[in-house]
Amino acid sequence: MYAVITTGGKQYLVTEGQVLSVEKIELAEGETLTFEPMLVADADGNSVKVGTPIVAGSVVTAKIVEHGRGEKISVIKYKPKTRYRRNVGHRQPYTKISIETIA
Repeated sequence: MYAVITTGGKQYLVTEGQVLSVEKIELAEGETLTFEPMLVADADGNSVKVGTPIVAGSVVTAKIVEHGRGEKISVIKYKPKTRYRRNVGHRQPYTKISIETIA
């Protein structure tokens, strides 16, 4: 089975056993959280349930694997002829989750 979930303002197509990185979620590692899916379908794509906006009665459970920070991104600003240069780094926080069940 697969489903479409929404978290952090983004939509993800997930399957059971999948591990993915999403925007930071304020829960401890090892805790379980649930999502209300927007679409649920079986592996063949024969029975598809589309929600308006969510599928009633369907739940996707996930477990938080770890929290972390992404790769460093360098943000450089430069204006010619004015001696203005600025270099700032940024590391986006993320949460890695594992999809356990789609029901």
